[in-house]
Amino acid sequence: MPTAAYAEAAPAEGGRRQRPVTVRRADPLRSGVVWIVVVGALLAGLVALNVAVLQLNVRLDRLGRDRAMLRDQNAALASQFSSAKASPRIQARARQRLGLVPAGEMTYVDLRKP
Repeated sequence: MPTAAYAEAAPAEGGRRQRPVTVRRADPLRSGVVWIVVVGALLAGLVALNVAVLQLNVRLDRLGRDRAMLRDQNAALASQFSSAKASPRIQARARQRLGLVPAGEMTYVDLRKP
């Protein structure tokens, strides 16, 4: 004869035991949310990289313009320097070869009719 403890554990309906219910946990890698987050993070990184490259290109363009402007200024200063340097040389040659001297006093001739 079954005891009370055995009777509680015995199957209730016609001799069949109920199977224990197992809870399946979803695999986090198969979950769509995880993939969306991963792809979103990759896209955000790609956008950040493109923004950084764009900023570097803008800076490089600005530096190129500054470089061209400095080259132009150097050329203008070199021209001024060579002309300033040439003037005393020309005066010295004019004195030596032709015996010319700088004018001391300037006078103007009035060519109007009286």
